[in-house]
Amino acid sequence: MPDTETFRFRRFLEDMVAAGEIDVVNEATPLSAVAERLEGNPHGVWFRQAGPEKQELAGNVFGSRRRLALALGTDERGLLDETIKRLRKPLAPAEVDSADAPVHQVILRENEADLTALPVHLQHGQDGAPYISATLDFSQDPATGNTNVGMRRLMLRGRREAGIDLNAPSDLRAIYGGAHGENSRLPVAFAVGSHPADAIAALAMTPPIDELALMGALRGEPVPVVKCLTSELRVPADAEYIIEGYLDAEGWTEPEGPFGEYVGYYGRLKQNPVFHLTAVTHRADAVFQTATIGGRTMATTDTAQLCALRTEQAVWMALESAVREPVAVYCPASTGGMYNLRVSLNQRVPGESRNAIAASFGSTADTKHVFVVDPDIDVFNDDQMEWALATRFQSDRDIVTSSGFRAVPLDPSLQGDRAGAKAGFDLTRPFGQADAQEWQVPDPPVFSDGGSMTVEEALQGGPQSFRDLMEASGSDDGREVVRALEPFYAAGRLERLDDGRYALK
Repeated sequence: MPDTETFRFRRFLEDMVAAGEIDVVNEATPLSAVAERLEGNPHGVWFRQAGPEKQELAGNVFGSRRRLALALGTDERGLLDETIKRLRKPLAPAEVDSADAPVHQVILRENEADLTALPVHLQHGQDGAPYISATLDFSQDPATGNTNVGMRRLMLRGRREAGIDLNAPSDLRAIYGGAHGENSRLPVAFAVGSHPADAIAALAMTPPIDELALMGALRGEPVPVVKCLTSELRVPADAEYIIEGYLDAEGWTEPEGPFGEYVGYYGRLKQNPVFHLTAVTHRADAVFQTATIGGRTMATTDTAQLCALRTEQAVWMALESAVREPVAVYCPASTGGMYNLRVSLNQRVPGESRNAIAASFGSTADTKHVFVVDPDIDVFNDDQMEWALATRFQSDRDIVTSSGFRAVPLDPSLQGDRAGAKAGFDLTRPFGQADAQEWQVPDPPVFSDGGSMTVEEALQGGPQSFRDLMEASGSDDGREVVRALEPFYAAGRLERLDDGRYALK
């Protein structure tokens, strides 16, 4: 019998509460107060009594790199490496019967199924309606039979209808486009309340594969799946909720939005398909999930953190063939998790920093600005990145710009264009000069056990730095070395080499 509890959303919440990463709100909370409590909160929040029905609701759960790392049993710096290692080991799902699927403990069909009975709240002041925002969507590619998994929001239009955003390029848009061309409905199901491993898998950039196997890869064990009640789709049996239905055959016909998007601004009203509800199933003690998206504190949102990891993964895969020794890749979530990228690498030959920029431009990630640094710069450290930009970059020599690239339409700087520009910033030292004194970084002096030579005896052995003279003479002060050098200056017997060392004439 496949395990249906280890990767349960509630179990992860409990672990994060114990780790001090999630706040628990026990008092009754109106749905109108949820968004304000989540905005800018570095922690996730678990509302035990949300809305008049007193349902359990958790939000901003994926809104930190630390929480994503803990979900995969690693730390923040190791998150990308762990993700890539796991993605390379897909695991096919394991099917369970409906009677054994926790997500089928409560079944609501036909008139019992009601989207407005779920604890769905208005997330931003100008949103078109409340949105179900923390969904993983499941559909089937008719050409391959593979299950496609993505992330889509649903705008409530009524008890049994919702708008769905299919404007951005995606596999689901392509699959639905084929069905629409045949004037056919497309079955789709949404999981709400999922382990972070499942969300990371849903956004991963990989060659075509059954993406339930990617979810298994991120979990490290097969995903237990159950057949939907109203379609042939297989969905996680251990989810908190499953929302079943279909996209109608009419296509992009109904207004959806506006909505506070993951780029930090509002998306405009758009024409989109309509989702029709056929069933809702959930655990008996289900926890609903809401995601933070957009706003003034992008770095603490679910979508920015997930998108940042996806960007890093896509770029790393491109760098593996473009340059031999990438060291680190980091996408700050504050940029929406996609636009600004930092790359550290060991350059083996001149020009590899430019190759890294070009590879990042051409990857499946939607980066706009790529900053390439030497391995001595910590890409996770803002101060070091600012220092590298200030001291290793000349704008007339080290910037690479190009235009006409595929772009995300939501980027307001495009001003309606469909393609955009990219810029690369080469913040590396001149090739082969890392050991030159003017490129060496000052560190505090380190001394080994002191010697017992005089300063003159040390100098007779060859040129010495001041630190060498202190160490050779056993000085733990340094001023006596200055006094010992004074007569050599006076006698004209002392010279200084270009690198600053002292030598006897």
